[in-house]
Amino acid sequence: MSISERKQRDKIEMENLILNSAMELFLKEGYDNVTIRKIAEKIEYSPTTIYLYFKDKDEIFFTLQKMAFREFNKVQLKTSEIKDPIERFFAHGKSYINFATENPGYYDLMFIMNEPVRNLKSPDEWKDGMTSYDYLKQNIKDLIQMKYLPETDIEVAAFSIWSLVHGIASLVIRRGIFFPEEYRNQLVEGALMYLFSNLSNKS
Repeated sequence: MSISERKQRDKIEMENLILNSAMELFLKEGYDNVTIRKIAEKIEYSPTTIYLYFKDKDEIFFTLQKMAFREFNKVQLKTSEIKDPIERFFAHGKSYINFATENPGYYDLMFIMNEPVRNLKSPDEWKDGMTSYDYLKQNIKDLIQMKYLPETDIEVAAFSIWSLVHGIASLVIRRGIFFPEEYRNQLVEGALMYLFSNLSNKS
């Protein structure tokens, strides 16, 4: 291994140490209560060391959030291989719930934890976060195109569906409501069917 390769490896290892430690603190104490000094104390390095890798706490948080969304999007986009739009619609919803319950820390960072307002003001910062939502809107467009749903406001439909599934995920991972996976999938499918029926019957 060359010197440059070793330096790159060490850099990646330190970045991962910082990110993993910061994530643990964010989830335990909340974004506002975590400081660079606290992260430094956890990894037993000086705050100066952290600034060699990240410019501030925001950058650490957004790096973690992007990592979470990229993993989330990989799972969601697997359902794009399903040709039937109705089957794809339900698979999309179930994959959302399954990701949330299997990765509660990531889900917390993505959708539940209070985050810096700057995130809402910069579209580029939220690009990874919009990928799955855009995919949901495309699912709805496909359903309309194939006459499974009447013409409707795509944004309203997408927001309604996302709110329903997000609510279920939040209840399961944050309020201690636990259902066996098999029953949970039935519950999610039933809730989506209920909403789908209301959308399809819309005049």
